[in-house]
Amino acid sequence: MAARQRLDMLIAQTPGESYSSVSALIGRNHSYIQQYIRRGQPKRLQEADRRKIADYFNVADHELGGPRQDLAAPSGFYEAEHQSLVFVDRYDVRPSAGHGSIVDHDSPCGEVPFRIDHLKSLTPTPPDRLSVLTVKGDSMYPTLADGDEILVDQDERQPHRDAIYVLRLEDALQVKRVSVNPITGRLTIKSDNPLYESWSDCDPQRTDLLGRVIWVGRRL
Repeated sequence: MAARQRLDMLIAQTPGESYSSVSALIGRNHSYIQQYIRRGQPKRLQEADRRKIADYFNVADHELGGPRQDLAAPSGFYEAEHQSLVFVDRYDVRPSAGHGSIVDHDSPCGEVPFRIDHLKSLTPTPPDRLSVLTVKGDSMYPTLADGDEILVDQDERQPHRDAIYVLRLEDALQVKRVSVNPITGRLTIKSDNPLYESWSDCDPQRTDLLGRVIWVGRRL
């Protein structure tokens, strides 16, 4: 039985439960579980959400799409179709390498497969703390181009070196290079494209870094 069908059955067979109540259980909007079951969005539940629901209904994690015990691996990685793959959530949010892009979605719109060995060579962070976004704009060109896909490590939010980060400015996301002054601790936020503005002497306490860009993929 497919994971969606199993969850739909559990909800229907449990008095007082509904799509919206299970959505609330995992801290999502009221239609999240309904969209997952009826529309297939997201394609898979995030690991933390899936385990919380499985614990609540007292069923095995694999019944809701988790790895079976014999296929399990540390840190949320697992074997998929006889290949060492892990799936990272893709979000329909475009951090701007320009003037910012409004964030209006908080649910995954799909998944991107990575080989386990490749992902582990990039970061020790579990897959549910990673996300794939699409770059919009050219302020980080030639390092990042419009339409590039970036892998963001959400556990890397403290700048300790010159690196590229996704940051929130008011209600928009931007992707910029961030460096820290080793003496003052102040930040410089800059664009790789010299045609765009950069900001120096920024207060790190007022700079909302959401994660470090650790990989980029693009079409040729």
